[in-house]
Amino acid sequence: MNTSAALEPQQNADADETIGAHAELLSAQLQALSQAMFPPTSQKTLRRFTSGEAARLMKVSDSTLRKMTLAGEGPQPETTSNGRRLYTLGQINEIRTLLSGGTRGREATDFVPHRRENEHLQVIAVTNFKGGSGKTTTSAHLAQYLALQGYRVLAVDLDPQASLSALLGVLPETDVGANETLYAAIRYDEGRKSLKEVVRKTYFDGLDLVPGNLELMEFEHTTPRALVDRSKSGEGIFFARIASALDEVADNYDVVVLDCPPQLGFLTLSGLCAATSMVVTVHPQMLDVASMSQFLLMTRDLLGVVRDAGGRLQYDFIRYLLTRYEPQDGPQTKVAALLRNLFGDHVLTNPMVKSAAVSDAGLTKQTLYEIGRENLTRSTYDRAMEALDAVNEEIEQLMKSAWGRP
Repeated sequence: MNTSAALEPQQNADADETIGAHAELLSAQLQALSQAMFPPTSQKTLRRFTSGEAARLMKVSDSTLRKMTLAGEGPQPETTSNGRRLYTLGQINEIRTLLSGGTRGREATDFVPHRRENEHLQVIAVTNFKGGSGKTTTSAHLAQYLALQGYRVLAVDLDPQASLSALLGVLPETDVGANETLYAAIRYDEGRKSLKEVVRKTYFDGLDLVPGNLELMEFEHTTPRALVDRSKSGEGIFFARIASALDEVADNYDVVVLDCPPQLGFLTLSGLCAATSMVVTVHPQMLDVASMSQFLLMTRDLLGVVRDAGGRLQYDFIRYLLTRYEPQDGPQTKVAALLRNLFGDHVLTNPMVKSAAVSDAGLTKQTLYEIGRENLTRSTYDRAMEALDAVNEEIEQLMKSAWGRP
């Protein structure tokens, strides 16, 4: 049977029927492609890391790891036929804990960087008004980078399109049921439940996920009614609901990464009010910068209203991240220079360069941290990884500065 023909709307059909048929056709095709790459019986897994990669992640020498293996200390790596030692991220984190007990002059947080009692939960909102600015890619890579450094990370997908969930191995249409998104923890009726019931472990050790899907749109529809009928919002007005939900799981994490939807609705505003920091992604072209200007003006006005209503609006840092940046592109370098002249240190020093490596990894719903160096052109991979690490390390340093760490 021809699927396309079966779903093709009748001539002169209403717009909703045409769009509905196209949606069903595309959804069916995407599910077929997903099942071809990741059959229902399989789950996404994270590759193993070579001893050299593991040593760099833990900031120790390869010889230190070799000595530990020979002495039988800590988890034992898989050894390949050619003698290479391969570690899972879980094993790396076990070794970190072991090393933190005998630091040899180094701080325990150099190995296990979990936040201390006097350090607040970091909630980083990655946002922009315009789609295509690299927001979800930035969120996924930042969350995974921090998990690779040993932090306990929670990724929260606020976008009803749920691209972050898909990148982290959770398909919004098939793997996320009713009341299994953040909406379950921020809704106004008796269906509300603790965020602890919504959080999912991922294949990435140290990284948990609150998935998203179209259900999140309900918050945009129910909030106006709750604002009219204040009795329904007795547990907190809309802008405080995400912060309240995160409080329920705060003790389990060091960092929360919020992937905000590309519009200024109630979800985004509530996310921005829960955040302790904000990263605004911007593609350095004039149309995108003009769109960002409107986004900032609208954000100012709306957050001003929230502040007048008692919302908390103090951030540890606000930074603009240049994404899909092409250093050889003259107009882009001019726009980048303009932003740096206007905003100074509020623009991250390191841009995320445009790279075929990131795009190639995305074809199989993977990030650059997941795909092995051997799977791509090495020079392309290395350039992209260098840029990616530089961006994420800069954000990590801002986070540590907010905690008062060197």
